[in-house]
Amino acid sequence: MQLMKRFQVMVVALVTLSGVSVTFAADTYKVDTTHTDVGFTVRHLVINKVRGKFNEFSGTILFDEKDITKSSLKGTIRVGSIDTDHPKRDKHLRSPDFFDAENHKEITFASTRVDKEDDGYVLVGNLTMRGTSKEIRVPFEITGKIIDPWKRTVIGFEATLRINRQDFGISYSKTMDNGGLVVGNTVNIELVGEAIKQAG
Repeated sequence: MQLMKRFQVMVVALVTLSGVSVTFAADTYKVDTTHTDVGFTVRHLVINKVRGKFNEFSGTILFDEKDITKSSLKGTIRVGSIDTDHPKRDKHLRSPDFFDAENHKEITFASTRVDKEDDGYVLVGNLTMRGTSKEIRVPFEITGKIIDPWKRTVIGFEATLRINRQDFGISYSKTMDNGGLVVGNTVNIELVGEAIKQAG
């Protein structure tokens, strides 16, 4: 009995000295596109905001509930699915003046880390649009975790960010007589939705 106790103490000591710790693997969640919106707003004629969204997208979240800083996100948006509720405007947005959807069919984001800040968490990662990749910061919140009526584990999330379209080569710059831009450079993006835990 004494020999067994000594062995157990030795094992604990070796583990402690080696810095080995037990960690929990992140769970895989798929974005539920039926209950998720990828929306944006941009200034029009300086005085107004035009709202739009993308209808086709996908995303995978690795969510570590024990340590959210170990979580990650990869997402893809189909550029051709842009929808501002105005077919003529949407066609122009798909053209080389803006997204050039024929040659750049997708917008992608891949996180590289999650930073903890005083008021929450921030996804840091690379956004690629129209062939240009830049690191961006995306403040986000996990709004809850529940078991839905179909016995699935679901998390809610919200995220907002602001980008300058010029940084990604979307340089359409038609101006008015007073010098104001017809389409503003600043784009506000809002992500609101749900993700479903995958089996296994």
